[in-house]
Amino acid sequence: MAVQEARQYGEHATACAGCAHCGRTGHRRAVAAFLARRDELAAGHGVPAAVAHSPVAARQWVSDELAQSARAVTAHGREAGPARLDLIRRGTLRTVWGAVLALLLAQTLTAVEAGWTGARTAGLCTALALAALLSAAAHTHRARGGLLAPLTGEDNRLSTTRTVAASWLLLLSFSLLFLAVRLLPLRSPAGTGTGTGAAVTVPVTAPAATAFDLARAAGLLTALALVAAVTVTARLVVTAGIAAGRLQKVRADRPRAADLLCDDSGRACLADVQYLLVSGAVLALAAVGLAHDPDRLPGVPWSLVLLLGVSAAWHLAAKCAEGVRPTIHSVVRSREAGDLDAPIRTGDDIEIRGRGFVPPGAGAPVPLTRLVVRIGPVHAHVPLVPVPGGFANPTDTALTVPLPADVEPGRVEVSVVTAAGVETNRVTIDVVD
Repeated sequence: MAVQEARQYGEHATACAGCAHCGRTGHRRAVAAFLARRDELAAGHGVPAAVAHSPVAARQWVSDELAQSARAVTAHGREAGPARLDLIRRGTLRTVWGAVLALLLAQTLTAVEAGWTGARTAGLCTALALAALLSAAAHTHRARGGLLAPLTGEDNRLSTTRTVAASWLLLLSFSLLFLAVRLLPLRSPAGTGTGTGAAVTVPVTAPAATAFDLARAAGLLTALALVAAVTVTARLVVTAGIAAGRLQKVRADRPRAADLLCDDSGRACLADVQYLLVSGAVLALAAVGLAHDPDRLPGVPWSLVLLLGVSAAWHLAAKCAEGVRPTIHSVVRSREAGDLDAPIRTGDDIEIRGRGFVPPGAGAPVPLTRLVVRIGPVHAHVPLVPVPGGFANPTDTALTVPLPADVEPGRVEVSVVTAAGVETNRVTIDVVD
């Protein structure tokens, strides 16, 4: 049995629930066992002789077997979840402190000829302070992946808009802390430069009014306000789409870096890609401006702000057009080869045609098992029909389900409830004796 194989493969992972390596290994083996079982059943092997004589019974047994195996895979993934999140947290912290080390090495190498300056000291102190703050934030949210926690949406996927806004906020925070360190006054030793022996204050850089010149920083502040507005607006658009039933969200098993460039189904999304690339390019130019002129806030040209605005508008327009409400177009009797044309009777298979039955991200076996057809007062679960490499039933545009024996003859309403909990429109069919 696939379930027994998955449990056997995951025994060591269960014993070492806190070990990331054991958890990932157990999950991978459970997935491999499920895929092997699915392909075996798709080829017609492994079906018990007690149900093999009845196509309907065999199909239901295969569906239940795959559903149990898929739940075992999900259980292993849930067990490996905390260890995986801890691994992500430590990975992000290594990235942060690795960036600090890279900055130190770059400053050391460039200071060989130019000499060590106050700007280099201020930059290093600022990087250390920010790294310490980020480490504290990661420890606070260690149960949710550390630094990825504020970047992860309610569907457990990394948010492109939140990541872009956090990047701009990080640049602004670094710039303000950097200038604050640069503007700290140095006090000369007593008796130096005066006849009274009193300590004098020698400013290190330009006055604060010049460092925080609003006219120069207007582009930077506008860009930050723009990406923040995009983040809030995108959230409102998604919430409104979910409330209207037009947008279906299925929770992911874990956040991935590919979420920044892909939609919920894992396909590359041009709107997300361009927004991330344009925002990253403008952000990099602003960071270069700070390195070139460390005495003032970095300036962002208005042409780049306009480019960022066009990119943000494209991203929001794609968000508004995203999603489709699940809809039934028609319900017909499913006809096998050699069958005569006839009306729908109890026990027949009905084929429901429409769109939006399988939401993006719901193509995995466990979400597919949550697909339900409401036929009058009876709730019928859609059977999984495996084929090599996937499932023939259900699909996003069509699904087949047997008409339960409890359905009374007459006019009956049919609707579909998707894995996201959204119900379609109702279509009336005639069931005869």
